[in-house]
Amino acid sequence: MEKSLDRKLARILADSSCKEFILADAKDADMAFGLAAPGRSPEYHGGEARFRTLAEYRQLMREIVRQGFVDIMLMSASTNEVLTIQERLFDGSHVTPAVRANDTTDIWLATGTGRYASQPSLPFRTATIDHIMCGKMECQPEERKLGADLGLYSVTFNNDAALDRATLEAFKAFRLEAEAKGFRYFLEVFDPNACGDHPPKDVGRFVNDHIVRSLAGVTQRGRPLFLKIPYHGPAAMEALASYDPTLVVGILGGSAGTTFDAFHMLWEAKKYGARVALYGRKINNAEHQLTFIRYLRAVADDEIAPAEAVRAYHGDLAKLGIRPHRSLEEDLQRTSTASSYSGGSQVAKKGSPAASTRPGAAAAASTSSEPDFSRMTPAEKARWNLERWKRIVG
Repeated sequence: MEKSLDRKLARILADSSCKEFILADAKDADMAFGLAAPGRSPEYHGGEARFRTLAEYRQLMREIVRQGFVDIMLMSASTNEVLTIQERLFDGSHVTPAVRANDTTDIWLATGTGRYASQPSLPFRTATIDHIMCGKMECQPEERKLGADLGLYSVTFNNDAALDRATLEAFKAFRLEAEAKGFRYFLEVFDPNACGDHPPKDVGRFVNDHIVRSLAGVTQRGRPLFLKIPYHGPAAMEALASYDPTLVVGILGGSAGTTFDAFHMLWEAKKYGARVALYGRKINNAEHQLTFIRYLRAVADDEIAPAEAVRAYHGDLAKLGIRPHRSLEEDLQRTSTASSYSGGSQVAKKGSPAASTRPGAAAAASTSSEPDFSRMTPAEKARWNLERWKRIVG
């Protein structure tokens, strides 16, 4: 079956002004959060940090793929082995399977580690291209279509020549291997996570410049299909999207936020040049993921405005007998949402729904800091950890 990703990319590259929009569900969080990856259990457990199981997480992926409103399902290599290679879930679907191809240290966020996200990102790959494509160490040529042939490769630049050179060397090695094996990829570029005493004054410009510079020496065969980057506002998005029409720009969702945050970010980013949205926690923390995705698709296809979509979503939740996380009034607010995996807010944007349709530049960057654990009592540490997980998983 023809994949909607391939059809939409072809149209976007042929006419950058077309209305096509690519939507991805990023369910690769088991390579970052550990037990919390599947998200909160829908059951009530009082003050316990109770989460879904991996089996429940994968069942949601099956349901979302069968629903058909997303174009890409992003998974870990182990989940790809189950759903793509063993179950053949994607064989009769227009949805494209994709796998997180590397896991840099700034997304190592399992409970109790604490420090990784605040230390400069270092390149690392758990999955191999062959394991993604066929589930074993070496694929025969005819086996490379058994699994996924699309991966997400992630980089984080920290304004440090030695660290950023190591990041680029690892990226180069991946690109060359991918080209040799017929493996496609899209490139995720996070905001700096640990610049120390030399943070960039304009994070959006910093990320844009590093993307352009890093890909200038890469010929077409080695370039990413599209980008996945934090949304830094209209000015930064428009500058990057207009620089090179052959470079398809996509946004990452960041932390959960309100339903209006999710719908409005996609709507505004598309208005200023984005053609892809990859939402992880925003989908995974929704009260009813299939309904949330249905309205996300409608916003992406210009069928409904963000505020109207929020109201309709709440109406559908009521029909399903599902209690929303927030009141409709609260869910229509625009809030600060984190743009990094760790839950730290790199770009904060606030405003009312009425004011949020106005173009504006990205707000000032801010970085969350950790407390001095040596001065905290065990009860204070437990309370801080509970609040941290509330921020991370919504």
